[in-house]
Amino acid sequence: MDGPRRLPETAAVLAVRHAVRDWLSRYAGGPVAVALSGGADSLALTAAAVVQAPAVDALIVDHRLQPGSAEVAAAAAAAALALGCRSARVLPVTVGSEGGMEAAARRARYTALDAARAELPVLLGHTLDDQAETVLLGLARGSGARSIQGMADYAEPWGRPLLAVRRTTTRQVCADVGLIPHEDPHNAAPEFTRVRLRTEALPLLEDVLGGGVAAALARTAAQLREDGAVLDGLARELWHTADDGASLAIETLATAPAALRRRAVRAWLLAGGAKALTQRHLRAVDELITDWRGQGGVAVGGGTPERRLVVAREHGRLTLRLSTAENPPARIRHHGKDTS
Repeated sequence: MDGPRRLPETAAVLAVRHAVRDWLSRYAGGPVAVALSGGADSLALTAAAVVQAPAVDALIVDHRLQPGSAEVAAAAAAAALALGCRSARVLPVTVGSEGGMEAAARRARYTALDAARAELPVLLGHTLDDQAETVLLGLARGSGARSIQGMADYAEPWGRPLLAVRRTTTRQVCADVGLIPHEDPHNAAPEFTRVRLRTEALPLLEDVLGGGVAAALARTAAQLREDGAVLDGLARELWHTADDGASLAIETLATAPAALRRRAVRAWLLAGGAKALTQRHLRAVDELITDWRGQGGVAVGGGTPERRLVVAREHGRLTLRLSTAENPPARIRHHGKDTS
């Protein structure tokens, strides 16, 4: 290996290089891994990373969902080495079916990347356009500000240097450098919600609102993440004030603003093993604090088929424990509804 491939100094190449350099200066001074799919976004990211980072290891996940996927993965690995990556590994995975193919493929991909990264941060090729799509998906869920904060530029170990770069720019980088990106047919399949957002909803919004919608959505996400970081910090203080090591004081929580109280309770639940929390969970738990009518506990995700993880109000405190056959709660509300 003679070193990284020399890149032309076009506007697109410089934009991506500057984005990667800025990310590295803030989060990682040493070697990094790049998740390389062979598409335009991850190819452009890889080309810039090998110039800006001390060393780059390319990780190529083969989902094995389409005929010829092994050849696509092998071509991506060869492109990575030609660009100057220190190494390129293909990671074959088996995609399950739980939650739909998109969700299952994502779980398999991130699990494989995490196992192979050797403690390096992993750079992902998500762009400003991906961010805008993510914000719209979160808005449709109606789950509060957290759901429309979009993707963070760094959530260890995942780094996203290109969140301010448009998808058209990464495609132009590939053209400028002479790279031929793989066109995943799933990215044009209308049965996927994100594809319809990309090809139908966002272009319509851009037309109706006069352009700039994707950038505005990305700016909104960034502002909400900044606000959210402040609120999360205040909520952690409230949590620790109310916490005696085993439960939370109802009186302390009830007198706090709702935005802080719900964030504090969410953090406490996650620390206690709760999973897949929804707004329905959190509002049902909040009613135990602010609208107490003698209702039973609230079952949240994170238990087992035999023992549900239950939040209950007991003697002026909020408790979290696994229910048992010998000592079940009198009435458990699952996802905010009463069940026997």
